[in-house]
Amino acid sequence: MHTLNYSNVWIGDNMRLCELREKEVINLCTCKRLGCVEDLVFDLCDGCIQALVVPEHTKFCGIFGSDCEFVIPFDCIKKIGEDFIMVEISEEKCLKGCK
Repeated sequence: MHTLNYSNVWIGDNMRLCELREKEVINLCTCKRLGCVEDLVFDLCDGCIQALVVPEHTKFCGIFGSDCEFVIPFDCIKKIGEDFIMVEISEEKCLKGCK
């Protein structure tokens, strides 16, 4: 059985999706915790990340509430730290999928 060794594959500052999903997103404009990254939007042609997707946590027991999510453009990210991702967004403009 082969074991993959990633230590020689990554060059520079890289992060895997599983690491990104563990970080909480903070809006610097409102000092509000938005939640954790659930998904990414990326350009199929060039493979670049276009946005982070963070679900809005308004549901009660996972069933009552909205299905809204914040779609945060990648250029709104100000800092990715060890525990947090700092963004500057207008929450009303980034909130999508509300029914």
